[in-house]
Amino acid sequence: MKKYFPVYVRVPVLFAIFFIGINWIIETPDDRPAFMTYPYVLILIILFAFAQIAVEIVNSATNKVLDRLMTPEEIKAREELENRPFSEIPWVKKFMQKLTGTKTQEQEKALLLDHDYDGIKELDNDLPSWWVGLFYATVIFSVIYILRYEVFGGDNQITEFNKEMAKAQEQIDLYNSTAGDRLTWDTARLLLDESNLAQGKVLFDQNCVACHKVDGGGSIGPNLTDDHWILGGGVRDIFHTISEGGRPNMGMIPWKTMLKPTQIEQLTSYVISLNGTNPSDAKDAEGDIIWSKKDLVIEEQAGDLPEEVDHQDIEQAIDQAETQPQESVQEAIEG
Repeated sequence: MKKYFPVYVRVPVLFAIFFIGINWIIETPDDRPAFMTYPYVLILIILFAFAQIAVEIVNSATNKVLDRLMTPEEIKAREELENRPFSEIPWVKKFMQKLTGTKTQEQEKALLLDHDYDGIKELDNDLPSWWVGLFYATVIFSVIYILRYEVFGGDNQITEFNKEMAKAQEQIDLYNSTAGDRLTWDTARLLLDESNLAQGKVLFDQNCVACHKVDGGGSIGPNLTDDHWILGGGVRDIFHTISEGGRPNMGMIPWKTMLKPTQIEQLTSYVISLNGTNPSDAKDAEGDIIWSKKDLVIEEQAGDLPEEVDHQDIEQAIDQAETQPQESVQEAIEG
């Protein structure tokens, strides 16, 4: 066997098996290998490597001593034994004979049929055991398959795939229903219902009035009621500005560290509701970007609103949310 499994193959393979096995068996609290987490594992691996080397050294020394004690005839016989083909190794030969069902020449005489063709005779051999076993396995499998899928209506691959996809979609929907804070600037929408606008006003009064005044007319910060914007108007731009902050070293702080995305969306909607209100003593316009509520794109910003709603309806809905908080905004739009 040394011919087929020499030392330069034997040592690395056994070491790799031991190394992979011990790191697979021993669990770690993180993703690092066990020998990096537990020092004793590294020591054990090093000891195994030294043990391998020691065994190979002892084995080599033993063979050299035996070579000196053996006669030339014994050495020749051992070399012939070691150099024989792999198929001639006793256990391999026995295994192949059992697997293929081959017979010896003496046994073949009893298998000869009583006919021949031009001197060619036929043996009545049995089929190999592996072939017979595989045949019976396919018969059993086919019976089970037919009963399961054709008789009892079991799910085929397409049905199983559709069920798994439906199950996965349910999990996605459930996650999305409880993960509102996954909102980003590009998925935020204009909120017209009175409860969200009211909550946006609360957030504005708590965090924004110091720089923008209660009416949004502007103080330290710019006027939020005119059509001039420094970093852009609209749901996405305003949401992004509130979340990420204003101009570097001179604008407002990034509120994403203190407000949840859903709160920023509510605050954005309330800021949009201030556009065009014309408060007294408002600060002069700042910014070169011109935007007003009339520039809202229904398909992108209004989301679930009916398609027939126009810009005037959006403005009326926002104004009514401020002046008549007890009435439904949606009823005002549809009515």
